[in-house]
Amino acid sequence: MFEPRVALASLSGESDAQWARRGAAHAGAAFLGGVSLDDQTRDAARKLVARDRTEFLPADPIAFIDTELGALAETTLQPGVNVRTVTAEPVREAAAVCERHDAILELNAHCRQDEMCAVGAGETLLADTERLCKYVDVAAETGATVSVKVRAEVEGVDLAETASGVETAGADILHVDAMDSEAVIAEVSNADLFVIANNGVRGTETVREYLAFGADAVSVGRPSDNPTVLARVRRATQQWFGGRP
Repeated sequence: MFEPRVALASLSGESDAQWARRGAAHAGAAFLGGVSLDDQTRDAARKLVARDRTEFLPADPIAFIDTELGALAETTLQPGVNVRTVTAEPVREAAAVCERHDAILELNAHCRQDEMCAVGAGETLLADTERLCKYVDVAAETGATVSVKVRAEVEGVDLAETASGVETAGADILHVDAMDSEAVIAEVSNADLFVIANNGVRGTETVREYLAFGADAVSVGRPSDNPTVLARVRRATQQWFGGRP
C-alpha cells in the first residue's frame, strides 16, 4: 500500500500539503484534513472555530482538496484526504478528485467533538453502520481507494463487525484509533483490509505492539511535526518488516 509503513494522521485544521511535505522523509502516506464537505458539517466546523479549535473552511472544499493533492504530486507520499459529511453526494465528488490524483479518500467515523456528533458526523457513524457503508459504497464506485477512520471504546460499537461491514461495502483500509485498547487491532485484522493502527505511536515499543497485534502499518498524530519521533517510528517499522516479510 505504501512504504515505509508509516502514515501521518490528519489533524483538524492543521494537516495540509505543506504539513505533509515536512514529514515526507519519514512517512509513506499522509492524510490531509479533516475537511468538512457539506453544509451540516461546515456549520459544525464553524462552531468549533468559535471555541478556538482549528478547522479547514475553504469556500469550496472540493476545489481545496484538488489543490492540496496537486501540491503533493511530486512527492513520494501516498496522499489521502480525511473528510466529514452527513450527505452522500459530496463523498462522490471528493472521491472522484482523489481517484484522479491516485489518492485515498478517508471517511471520518472518528471525530468525537460534540458539534460534529450533533449533526450525525464523526463517531456517530459508528453506530449507524448502514449509513457508513453507504458512504463507502458511493466512494468506492468512483474507483478511489477508500479508507475508514474509526475509534475504539465507543459504547455499543463492535469494531470487528464494523470492519466486516465496510469491507463488504468496498473499503480498502481501516484506520483505527485504538485509544487505550491496543488489542482491538487483533480483533479487526481478520477482515481483508489494510489496517493502520493509531494512538500513542512514538517509537519502537508502540510500533512493535501494534504490528504484533496484526496491523499492516502505523500512523502518527500529534507528533507528526516532530522529525525525531517520525525517524524512530520509521526505523521501527522498517526493522519489523525487514525481519517479517
